[in-house]
Amino acid sequence: MNALAQPNREALIQLTDIKKSYFSADVETPVLHGINVTIQHGEFVAIMGQSGSGKSTLMNILGALDTPTQGSYRLNGKETAKLTDNELAKVRNETIGFVFQGFNLLKRMPLVDNVALPLLYAGVSMSEARKRATEKLTQTGLGAFTKRLPNQISGGQQQRVAISRALVCEPALILADEPTGNLDTGTSVEIMNLFTRLNEENGMSILIVTHEPDVARYAKRLVRLKDGLVTYDGPVKDAHF
Repeated sequence: MNALAQPNREALIQLTDIKKSYFSADVETPVLHGINVTIQHGEFVAIMGQSGSGKSTLMNILGALDTPTQGSYRLNGKETAKLTDNELAKVRNETIGFVFQGFNLLKRMPLVDNVALPLLYAGVSMSEARKRATEKLTQTGLGAFTKRLPNQISGGQQQRVAISRALVCEPALILADEPTGNLDTGTSVEIMNLFTRLNEENGMSILIVTHEPDVARYAKRLVRLKDGLVTYDGPVKDAHF
């Protein structure tokens, strides 16, 4: 069922007055100054901002990798501040699929096993994990390369493997951090078209953090940050780049 067709579901992401400061000795450095954003299931959203805007800090909070100094972050109906470390680890493995700029593949491990890793961490048997991993590699166009090593495929194909790995636990959210940062223009277009297809055909919720307008334009909604504040939150087509 397409997630967009479920209007009664609680919001996927609910950020309420999120503030974040870092402390060194007696010095407080505020980074986020009160972020209020709601993202529904099935949305394709780009978070955009230049260096120092706070987008990396916000991404870490959204990925349950860091906690806000103040405010509420509800993910898929759960208040993250109330979760234990083990529960947060489970959220990161099962609710969020991460895609990073650097791919983060294990070089000596075949592609199918790279993709299967999150399932193994979740306690799925090796045979079942490899079966599901093969299905996701096929979905991203790499079904014929399951036994290859990462250094035997191109950078764009490595990012497709990373996307397959992010999808393998059937997460509620794909969180992609500068997913095309290490790719050439042509390959970047292929990867962004893949995200578009996953969103439009599968109803996948996708959140991309980027500083590149060309990448942000693939999303349907833009959240722009500047100096730790949201300066725009609306349709990409109405945004000024």
